[in-house]
Amino acid sequence: MTTVDVNLMADLKRFGAADINDCFSCGNCTAICPLADDDAVFPRSIIRLAQVGLKDQLVGAKELWTCYQCGMCTDRCPQQADPSEFMATARRYAIAHYDKTRLARTLYTKPVIGVIIAVVAALFFAAFFQTLKSGQGAPDKAVFGLNYSIIHTTGLVVMAIAVLFSAIGLVLLIRNIARRDGVTWASLLKGGKAWKRTWRALWYAVGVESLGQKRYREDCVDDQPVEPLYRRRWLIHFLTLWGFLGLFLATILNYLLDLLGIVDTGTWHPIYYPIRLLGTIAGLALMYGVTWFFVRRFEERRAGTSTTKMTDWLFLTQLWLIGLTGFLIELSLYLPGQHPWADWIFLVHAGIAMELILFLPFTKLAHVMYRPVSLFFYGLAKS
Repeated sequence: MTTVDVNLMADLKRFGAADINDCFSCGNCTAICPLADDDAVFPRSIIRLAQVGLKDQLVGAKELWTCYQCGMCTDRCPQQADPSEFMATARRYAIAHYDKTRLARTLYTKPVIGVIIAVVAALFFAAFFQTLKSGQGAPDKAVFGLNYSIIHTTGLVVMAIAVLFSAIGLVLLIRNIARRDGVTWASLLKGGKAWKRTWRALWYAVGVESLGQKRYREDCVDDQPVEPLYRRRWLIHFLTLWGFLGLFLATILNYLLDLLGIVDTGTWHPIYYPIRLLGTIAGLALMYGVTWFFVRRFEERRAGTSTTKMTDWLFLTQLWLIGLTGFLIELSLYLPGQHPWADWIFLVHAGIAMELILFLPFTKLAHVMYRPVSLFFYGLAKS
């Protein structure tokens, strides 16, 4: 049975959508979109789902996440309905839909309260670590003056919470897309051909698109004068994604080696030490990508071609601060003498990092998990 939500359009506007009632379904956006094909007809079809109130089909559409928001559809829209911003809005709405705590809805629809919640969360973690700070002669090892075991135990708890709520959202998304696309366990796993098709779709989703961003690099290219490589959208997105993942990987590896007694966390190592080199390169990539995200968003906002939510600015600021504080911490290890200021920088770094991980299922970071799943189903449809 199909259920129509008559309040869907009004609710979507709270997440930032332009007035897509101006859209009269001319199809120009789909015609210009380089990613639209027989298996992903958008943004026109997604707009239509919202206009007629088909909420379940909207949040269960893989096309929401296969869109990279290049903006070509908005540039060519004769009604100025801003389909590109609508796709971003629908993704925010979907994140909130799959979050049963309603935290994502608060972050997106009440931006001032959302910023306060994010700042308070980071301050809470920083204050918690500072309160339990290792004192002189404390039995626990201290890293930049903070209790090592407390930091990592808290990190594991925070990651467990994030994984739990991420898993709930992913299960709901998978169920909705599978129902919409008619995908069953048998079609995925029954028989050699099914296995082969499933592995191809998985490689396409994770390797080719999520990490390699093949279609973003090759297809999302406007017919206008090509921008210099250093500021192209795909490169900015690529470096930000890989920078964040690289820093996360370096942190995990450093923790594991410390756990095995091979390397002490927070101690001096040459810059060419593999994990430190990985963290340094990843940090540079992250800060480069985020800095250009800031520049492009300011340019687009000034030109009136983009709408950026306060939560987006907050998210970018947090990523940039993670990179900056990380480099300051690294610098303190190479400078001679003692540096009490490094302890405070590490406190800020740890507080923001914990808050980012905890809020992963409720913010734009959720793209990291929802996009590969949707690309997997798109890969299945293409197989």
